[in-house]
Amino acid sequence: MTEKSETTQRSLFWEIHSGLPREGPGDKASTQRAFHMATELPTHPAILDIGCGPGKQTMDLAEISSGQITAVDTHAPFLAELTRRAAAADQSTHIHPMLASMFDLPFAAESFDLIWCEGAMYFLGFEAALKQWKRLLKPGGYLAATEPCWLKNELPEAVKTFWAEYPAMADIPSCLKRIQAHGYREVGYFVLPDSAWWEDYYTPKLARIQQLRQKYADQPGCLAQLDEAEQETALHKAYGDHYGYVFFVMQKMPENEPQ
Repeated sequence: MTEKSETTQRSLFWEIHSGLPREGPGDKASTQRAFHMATELPTHPAILDIGCGPGKQTMDLAEISSGQITAVDTHAPFLAELTRRAAAADQSTHIHPMLASMFDLPFAAESFDLIWCEGAMYFLGFEAALKQWKRLLKPGGYLAATEPCWLKNELPEAVKTFWAEYPAMADIPSCLKRIQAHGYREVGYFVLPDSAWWEDYYTPKLARIQQLRQKYADQPGCLAQLDEAEQETALHKAYGDHYGYVFFVMQKMPENEPQ
């Protein structure tokens, strides 16, 4: 692939993914459900939202938490959109966007009561995130994150091929074992409903893809990339009961407490 082709592909990727309500599966009801599992939070918790994207869940957290939220992402336009959304909702004093990578978070140990991550934890890897982010939690602090998981044992080849880029993907019992092994208490978990994939993510994404098909009608390479993006939604429509995002909520255990 030429440098020009790579640049075109990256540009088209961001055209597909800019201006969507969300950058992954999720919905307000699931964010609320997971937040209310963390029953021992202070009245005004310090929250870190990792991989916040354009910040739909950040806005929901600000509404339900009365906390101070530091929202980090590596894509500046997403942070600009979150800044705009926060200002429009009069939440700028509670939401603090920051350009930072989950691979190198610039925060002191025990800075946060709650770490939040919807749809982005797999970039670092479930176990690596559990290990690395734990130091940022205050004693008794919570980590709430969504992780793609297998929901059935027998998987169609198309599903295995699509998720091959994430070889560490596991089933729910395996994730629960990893949570305990890394010094957390399991608080609870649930599978995101199918509507959380469609309403704010796949449906607006498909509409964007159709718009871009007209724009790039005479460019076969771009049309092929749009086909690939659309195939992801078709795969979920056909096999969404075989895999899903699971919302895990866990609490940091004292170092001397038996697991």
